Amino acid sequence: MKLELQEIVINDVKFGDQTAVQDQTLIINQTEMAEYLAKIDYVKEVTIDLARPGERVRIIPVKDCIEPRYRVDGESSFPGVTGPAEQTGDGVTKVMKNVAVVTVGDIVGFQEGIIDMWGEGAKWTPFSKTLNVVVDIVPEEGIEPHVHEETCRIVGLKASEYLGRVLKEHEPDNVKVYEVEDLVTGLDKHKGLPRVAYVQMMIAQGLLHDGYVYGVDIKNSLPTLLNPLEEIDGAVISGNCVAACDKITTYQHQNNAVVKELLELHGKELNFVGLIVVPELTTLDGKYRTRDFTVKLCKMLEVDGVIISEEGYGNPDSDLVMICEGVEQAGIKSVLITDECSGWDGDSQPLTDTKEEAVAVISTGNVSHLVHLEAAERVLGDENAVANLAGGWEGSLAEDGTMTVELNAVIGATSEIGYHNLTVEEV
Repeated sequence: MKLELQEIVINDVKFGDQTAVQDQTLIINQTEMAEYLAKIDYVKEVTIDLARPGERVRIIPVKDCIEPRYRVDGESSFPGVTGPAEQTGDGVTKVMKNVAVVTVGDIVGFQEGIIDMWGEGAKWTPFSKTLNVVVDIVPEEGIEPHVHEETCRIVGLKASEYLGRVLKEHEPDNVKVYEVEDLVTGLDKHKGLPRVAYVQMMIAQGLLHDGYVYGVDIKNSLPTLLNPLEEIDGAVISGNCVAACDKITTYQHQNNAVVKELLELHGKELNFVGLIVVPELTTLDGKYRTRDFTVKLCKMLEVDGVIISEEGYGNPDSDLVMICEGVEQAGIKSVLITDECSGWDGDSQPLTDTKEEAVAVISTGNVSHLVHLEAAERVLGDENAVANLAGGWEGSLAEDGTMTVELNAVIGATSEIGYHNLTVEEV
């Protein structure tokens, strides 16, 4: 498969009479976009706002972030969800760089998050650097929670497609071409290079804690082998309400840092044979099943090493180390990527489970780390929602508008696929 990502760079965003891109500025017809999205089933009202880097703007509670794109050779940007099911990862896709659609609102689930566009909060989230088109969704009254979540998810994806369509006739500023061969061709072409697979764990725990692959709720799937190009071309989306710091937003799936770095090394230092998406289930039986199936796939691919990344923390820690144990016992080297839940002082046990085979572990930070956020001049959404966020509590919001929260509450702060700002410093 060969994917060409044509990047159109955007340096500013504003409202205007016609939705278009002019001189690297995204212009949005605010009324037209809101009316288009309000036609989606179960939507009562939609409000469109803008937030730029450096503005004293707080966005809360954030549900998802999505990068606007236009798939030249496809019927939709998210097959199986916003259009017919069709394979992604092959062909040409136009990408609106530096722009994110950010969905907010009174959304079911207590684990949405915060984006601050300035100050202390900005340094913890990658989405303080994007030009954010904020979509505030008010659903119809009386709908079921799962319908509420799905409605908000669809509105965000449709909003990104609405913006992405303006790229259709634009020439790119940058072009990136990725190619991953079929297994047999790759084995012959990259003979002598170590064979590496990427095992990406995804929340799949029901009660609005789910990810989707081609529109299929991954909790209903066994571990599945994908060409890595499929994920970064719209096959995988977020639909979960886990803690904001390490939920993998759709934008982060589209720009998975582990996938992109392995693609850069493919054919040079290693043979990137495939991506295995793995559901993180709640039952012990389910965890054993996914472990065994994942290990089997790695053995069938005859890989020399695997990178295993987690989504969330808590009971998925067991899935992480169980898969590690299985592949290591099969003679396959592993590297784990996870964050830590180590308490406010950082001294608590970081994971809920461990195995002696888990010796190569990359930490993406402590989700419990406390941060103090300044008062915003403008709030998009409802800052009182902080009391119900993971990492927030009654009293997090002070009378003067300042906030104290754990990193848990900040979107993308400790992302376990590497798309975040936090780094580790050796002392």
